[in-house]
Amino acid sequence: MAIRRQQGLTLVELMVALAIGSFLVIGAVQIYNQSRQAFIINESIARVQETAQFAIDTIESDLRMASNWGRTSRGLAIEGRSLAGDPNPKNLGVPADCGADWVLDLAMPVDGANNAFNLPCAAVGGAQAASDLITVRRATVAPAPALEPGRLQIQTTRVQGEVFDDGAVPTMFNPADSSTHNLMVSSYYVAQPDPGNLVPNVPTLRRKTLTVTGGAATIQDQEIAPGVENLQVQLGIDVDEDNTVDRYVNPGDEIYDPTAAGYVPGARVITARIWLVVRGTSLEIGMQDDTDYEPGDVDLGAFNDNFRRLQVSKTILLRNSRT
Repeated sequence: MAIRRQQGLTLVELMVALAIGSFLVIGAVQIYNQSRQAFIINESIARVQETAQFAIDTIESDLRMASNWGRTSRGLAIEGRSLAGDPNPKNLGVPADCGADWVLDLAMPVDGANNAFNLPCAAVGGAQAASDLITVRRATVAPAPALEPGRLQIQTTRVQGEVFDDGAVPTMFNPADSSTHNLMVSSYYVAQPDPGNLVPNVPTLRRKTLTVTGGAATIQDQEIAPGVENLQVQLGIDVDEDNTVDRYVNPGDEIYDPTAAGYVPGARVITARIWLVVRGTSLEIGMQDDTDYEPGDVDLGAFNDNFRRLQVSKTILLRNSRT
């Protein structure tokens, strides 16, 4: 029986095998890189969309319930609210940071400033230029679980109400046919990039909100959504009490302010248009975006800075402002 000797590869065969293997490896690496890049892009898009959705939902849940004072939606019928020339007529324990009328101006359930930050209390890190501020005043939907000294609360029936802070139902009310609700005030604004933010050096949607600490009413500045770069608001006004929007105005317009010279009697804010420009929290190499962003009444232009951006908008109905 003849013994067959095993033959090795020739140099030509080895070179061919190496070339084919190299092409396969290079192809696999390219597919991996492309898949990884697609994953990074999709994740970046998802994160920006998620931030935009969360920010819109947070503002919407507050705005939708503006003018809710418990059993009534008539802010002008609530005793203890801020009056012209007397921002705190009952000497309630109101935090002075943002001014007494910021808390107690219940005749203005929705207010704000156009492309500015106009509160006497400072914006954390400074307010973003050309961005609006929107303030919402209301009461909690559910009755307060308890009377709480130091917390600003509202006792209401279907025709009247009163603000108090001593933990005792005002004497003019019968607890059997009235209810107690906590007063809520929040102002939403966009802060400039700051090292102290949860995501450092990124513009952030924040809010100043009324709360209670150590048995006294206080104002907290809360971080809502890192990456929100611009907030724009327009308010839909009903001037003839037919529950339809007759015009849209910028926040701070005199038409809906009962104390202003330009007030139209009976004018009410019944809707709000919200625009947000949201950007990614980190640079994306190769990201090119030449979109001219024009939310609300501002033109932010094109950024071209390797950040991913998204502009979103929504119109919100204020359910308690309709007659």
